[in-house]
Amino acid sequence: MFPQDEKAENQVPYDTQLSSVQQAVNQFREDNSVLPIKTTEQDTPIYQKYTIDFGQLIPRYMQQPPGSSFENGGAYQYVIVDPEEKAEVKVIDLSIMREIQELQRAINMYIGSNDYAPIKESVGPGLFEIDFDRLDYNGEKVVESPYHNDTSLPLLINERGDVRIDYSIDINIALQEFNNDFEQGDDIRDILTDNYPIAPAFSVPYTLDENEEPTFKEE
Repeated sequence: MFPQDEKAENQVPYDTQLSSVQQAVNQFREDNSVLPIKTTEQDTPIYQKYTIDFGQLIPRYMQQPPGSSFENGGAYQYVIVDPEEKAEVKVIDLSIMREIQELQRAINMYIGSNDYAPIKESVGPGLFEIDFDRLDYNGEKVVESPYHNDTSLPLLINERGDVRIDYSIDINIALQEFNNDFEQGDDIRDILTDNYPIAPAFSVPYTLDENEEPTFKEE
């Protein structure tokens, strides 16, 4: 589950922890016909939308949240992807969430003061580069990839003013590394959730272009 080039700190949610939560979620779903998830806003990005509510799992299905979980002092938030079908348990790196939330606050303040977003060039449908100079940042802000060492991911803003992470680099590496049968029009973020325990938080949909490389798809 953990490729060699994945960062060591992201191996904290060991297979056994993920497996134990998956078993608890599966049993809860079988018993209750619903998933043990928290209520979120309608416009919550898809990979953060189905956050596991450990309060519903404890004590009947688990004794306590896994040590790597936020609820137990860990660095990860446990979520469910593909809730209608597989309902697979994945995690989100909370350090990335904090960085994005910090930038989002700065952007919201800028929009509040200026009535327009700090954007530069359009890079895709409803997606723009962020003008960090307007935010008084010292250079462009990036986040470290949760998938690959020494890889920095650009940050973008959508037409609603929401910060998004550009996972094109990670997806491109994964497409070369793992077998897949994607076609143009498919949302190819599945290449990440199918092969890593980490969910691509704050991402946008991607598909394949005519050269079979990742390109932005309308959110």
